[in-house]
Amino acid sequence: MELVIFLIGVGIGGVAILVFVTWRNAKKEGTSVVEEVVGICQAALERSSQKEARKAQALALLQEKGELGNVEIRQALGVSRQSVARYMTELEGEGRVEQVGDVGRGVLYRC
Repeated sequence: MELVIFLIGVGIGGVAILVFVTWRNAKKEGTSVVEEVVGICQAALERSSQKEARKAQALALLQEKGELGNVEIRQALGVSRQSVARYMTELEGEGRVEQVGDVGRGVLYRC
């Protein structure tokens, strides 16, 4: 029970800090808090749509080539190896790709 109360307190504190920082930025930029929040949401949506587009691009590459490693996908998409690993993990979780191999350079992905 104490842990739940602590976690609720941390959550409320986090929201309070977020509101304060947003209010301060709005004051500094001469905008309203609502405009700042909308800007944050738009940026998050743009990042999400870019990510989905890159995942679709990686999937199309795999469908075209059959099997690819992290390096080939990274070069084609122009992203970091960590990003490719995240994209492939998500696609694997969605059942859209299969990972062949366990770790490192021996890992390949295929549809």
